[in-house]
Amino acid sequence: MRLGLRTRGRKGRRPAAALLSVADLSQGEEGTLDRIDLPDDVAHRLMELGFLPGSRIVGSHRAPGGGPRVYRVDGSEVALRRETAAHLILRLAADPAPRETA
Repeated sequence: MRLGLRTRGRKGRRPAAALLSVADLSQGEEGTLDRIDLPDDVAHRLMELGFLPGSRIVGSHRAPGGGPRVYRVDGSEVALRRETAAHLILRLAADPAPRETA
């Protein structure tokens, strides 16, 4: 059970230390891969594609009709089904410090 993982703080931001899956990334949002919760053969194939623990993953565009989602990792763009992406656990990058406007 994943209680509290989809909660958002003020202004729609997620808490900086929240654990989420890659499937939860919005377009342009990034996180650091923490672990892969899939069978070894699938996990090894994803690692060959660049999904290594500690890698930065950025949510990109989505296929029409909710099909596979594209993610940027290790200089490449890789499309994953939501069912697969949900097993890639990541830690969101900390929000940058707010800028002061004059």
